[in-house]
Amino acid sequence: VQLQASGGGSVQAGGSLRLSCAASGNTLVYYTMAWFRQAPEKEREGVSCVSRFGDTTYYTDSVKGRFTISRDNAKNTAWLQMDNLNPEDTAVYLCAADPHITCGDYALRSRRFESWGQGTLVTVSS
Repeated sequence: VQLQASGGGSVQAGGSLRLSCAASGNTLVYYTMAWFRQAPEKEREGVSCVSRFGDTTYYTDSVKGRFTISRDNAKNTAWLQMDNLNPEDTAVYLCAADPHITCGDYALRSRRFESWGQGTLVTVSS
């Protein structure tokens, strides 16, 4: 599956952005979806994932209560709604998909996703 991320931009602290990840080449229902981010000079960090049918979601602690992951398999798209952004959220955000991995802490820590989209830059100013 090919992934195309979009929706990044520049916002002030406290603002919101909604990232989209559009899939092509295969039906998204076969894949666990995830968002990762990579800040300058930092390792890639798992942010959130959602199971194939959307019944399970998982978030890294730093975004719990502020970010919401969702998906619509009929539209072959996943989203990451990001609210109450702070400067520490500044990073390139990437979406990923894998047909075998289970959404959860291991998925975000292992980063073993089969397909990756290009990044979309999110910049949060104070």
